[in-house]
Amino acid sequence: MNDDQISLSRAEQALENGSAEEAIRILKRLLQERVDNTDAMALLGEALVEAGHLEEAVRVLEDVVSRLPDDFDLQFDLGTVYFELGRSDDACQVYEKILSRDPDQTDARVSLGLIHYHQERMDEAESCYRQALKQNPESAFALYSLGDVCFATARNEEARKCYEAALKLDTEDPQGHFNLAEYHYDNGDLKEAEKHCRRAVTLDPEFSFAYLTLGNICLDQEQIQEAIHCFKEFLKLEKSPASNEICSEVSALIEGLTGEI
Repeated sequence: MNDDQISLSRAEQALENGSAEEAIRILKRLLQERVDNTDAMALLGEALVEAGHLEEAVRVLEDVVSRLPDDFDLQFDLGTVYFELGRSDDACQVYEKILSRDPDQTDARVSLGLIHYHQERMDEAESCYRQALKQNPESAFALYSLGDVCFATARNEEARKCYEAALKLDTEDPQGHFNLAEYHYDNGDLKEAEKHCRRAVTLDPEFSFAYLTLGNICLDQEQIQEAIHCFKEFLKLEKSPASNEICSEVSALIEGLTGEI
C-alpha cells in the first residue's frame, strides 16, 4: 500500500468514525501533493457534505464530475447537493444529463420527480414516479416517492399501499418505517406511528427527521422529557441549510417545553 492509499484509507476510516473534519484535513493535505487524484477528490466531496460545507462540496464535486463523466454516482451526489442548496435547475440538469446517457437510470427519474414534488408540481412528480415504476416495478425509491404524492393529495389509502409495498421489498429500510410512521401519525394512530418511528431510528440512528416526528408523537402523548430528548437529537443531526427555519422553531419549542418542567 503506497502513501496515497494509506491517506485515503485513513480518511475513509475517519469518515466511518464520524470525524468528517479529520477526513477533510487528510484529503486536502493529500491533494496538495496529488492535485489530480480523483479518488481523493470524490472522497473529499463526500466528507465536505457530511461536515455541512455544501458550497465547497459543490466546487469539488463539479471538478471531479468533469474529470469522471461516466461516474453516475458522483453525478447523483452533485445533484443532491445542488438540491440541498436550493439550486433546483442545476439539479434538474444533472439528472436529465444522466437520463440522456442512460434512460434506465430510474433513480435519476425519481430524483427529477422529487424536485417537482418540492416545488408542488404534483402531476409532474407523479408522472416521473410512475415512469420509473414502469421501468422498475421494484424500485422502493419510486414507491416511497409515489406514496408521498398520494399522501400530499389526500389519497391516503393509495399512499399506505405504496409505503407497505416498498417496505416489503426491504423490511430493514428506515425510510420505509418512517413513511409509515408519518402516515399513521397523520391518521391519529400514535402507537403505530411511534412503533415505526422507533424502528426507523434504531435502523438509522442519524435519521434526523425521524427524531423530529418521534418528538411530536411523544409530545402528543404528553411525554415531555422524551419529546425534548428527540427534538435535541434532531437538532444535533440536522445540518442542511434548507432546515434552518425548522431548526429555529424546534429550538424555540425546546426552550418553551423546558420552562414548563
